[in-house]
Amino acid sequence: MNKYKVYVYAICKNESKFIDRWVKSMKEADGIYVLDTGSTDTSIELLKNLGVKVTSKEIKPWRFDVARNESLKLVPEDADICVCTDIDEVFEAGWREKMEEAWSKGADKLRYNYNWSFDVCGNPATTFYISKVHKRNGYKWLYPVHEVLNKIDNEREVLADGVTLNHYADSTKSRSSYLPLLELSVKEDPNSDRNMHYLGREYMYYGMYNKSIDTLIKHLDLKSATWKPERCASMRFIARDYLALRRVREAIMWLKCAINEEPTLRESYVELAKIYTDNKEYEQAYNLLKRAFLIKNKPLIYINEAFAWNEYIYELMAIVTYNLGKYPESLFYINKAIKINPKEKRLKTNKKIINKALNG
Repeated sequence: MNKYKVYVYAICKNESKFIDRWVKSMKEADGIYVLDTGSTDTSIELLKNLGVKVTSKEIKPWRFDVARNESLKLVPEDADICVCTDIDEVFEAGWREKMEEAWSKGADKLRYNYNWSFDVCGNPATTFYISKVHKRNGYKWLYPVHEVLNKIDNEREVLADGVTLNHYADSTKSRSSYLPLLELSVKEDPNSDRNMHYLGREYMYYGMYNKSIDTLIKHLDLKSATWKPERCASMRFIARDYLALRRVREAIMWLKCAINEEPTLRESYVELAKIYTDNKEYEQAYNLLKRAFLIKNKPLIYINEAFAWNEYIYELMAIVTYNLGKYPESLFYINKAIKINPKEKRLKTNKKIINKALNG
């Protein structure tokens, strides 16, 4: 028997192709509430036909935090557990029982597993913890984009490690609103290290490399920017900016800074090894990748990037060891890469080249 009242809430705009899958995933809840912010497809009709309670309201000017807060208002006051998801996300079956079990430990908010992306073979690529499940009162969403729940006094956040939410991103959707909303976020709160980091990263995505460098350095200079993995990521992104500007020396310098900042993350070693490989400095690349492989455990934080853990790192090491004449070692690493991604023809071609070298 269920101990608590559990309600799901979400925002929606033109999500018709995901709705059936999403509702089936959320059906373990006592009710599902959706704020539609201006769909022009069949989203509203589909949701209502599946028993979802839908309210329509346009948010002008658009802000994700305002939309989230308006959708939260739809949740009944008798809710014990409020579950915020997006319509391109899917819970693995049995989530409610596991949430209730964790909630019984006296939680105000739950933290659980989030598979943000998947590789070509369907395996989780980027995985970390998120916290979008909370009690009914006392919480509200903050920031125009990359919104977060505010932290309440004496908050009790409990890990629901048995709960997993999978994200199947819609690659056709534009993220054009993110940049102006991030600029607004920083304007509203220039001391938010999190938003400054996100803004610098967004400038990098847009190819605005000098702006990205300036913004990420601002992030590093903020007194509140103390979380080493995020600082490390800012340094890596600065290195990418300099690399795009063909200033390789600065890129190398910043990647070395990133390694010194947080030596327990693989990503900086791999990115620096790739630069050395491109420059045919294979010994340096080899030593860096060896150090990366000593890091065995992938921490569940959003800073993680798939290339440090998937076939990419093994293929890179196979290339490096091949060029060093370490053919048996090269074969070992290319086999590792193929095991992770057996669909990639390039890996099999590389294996043939390695085998040819091995056999003289």
